Amino acid sequence: MKIYTKTGDKGTTSLFGGTRVPKYHIRIESYGTVDELNSYLGLIRDQEMDAKYKQVLTHIQDKLFTVGAILATDPEKATLKSGKERLNIPKVSEDDIQKLESEMDEMNEALPPMTHFVLPGGHTTVSYCHIARCVCRRAERLVTLLHSESPVDESVLKYLNRLSDYLFVLARKLSNDLQAKEVKWIPEKL
Repeated sequence: MKIYTKTGDKGTTSLFGGTRVPKYHIRIESYGTVDELNSYLGLIRDQEMDAKYKQVLTHIQDKLFTVGAILATDPEKATLKSGKERLNIPKVSEDDIQKLESEMDEMNEALPPMTHFVLPGGHTTVSYCHIARCVCRRAERLVTLLHSESPVDESVLKYLNRLSDYLFVLARKLSNDLQAKEVKWIPEKL
């Protein structure tokens, strides 16, 4: 299989279903940012940490490929006029969202309560989590914009929202596990 097709040489790309759109299209920005997020999660997973976190991150990466496939599909070509699905695209389920919530709840039980905002940093692995959290928030903003123009399955929006929360809690848990100092943000007085 050749990697290069030359079909995008003039600044367009094809969605699942065959529709061609400019590479700057909000749909492309949305799934491109999800792909960027997935790459950061791979970087986090490559760090030294408990095997359970690596397993959860691998599962999340799989779900992000699902999110990318959903976003890369032309909604008008995804279903037939009868309502039957034309393309076999997986879904993000309520169980997927619940899994993120359960993981957060479990990690939070081992953490001291938050009394202030926390400055990103303290350890390289923790910083990677914060970068991924920011990229996830950007993906969520882009998908929300896309949703305002062309409806997106709301479970995708919900999943991205929960995932950014998960990445924040993971950063805190890894700070705790790695005995890295959490620096509280205390605004300077004028």
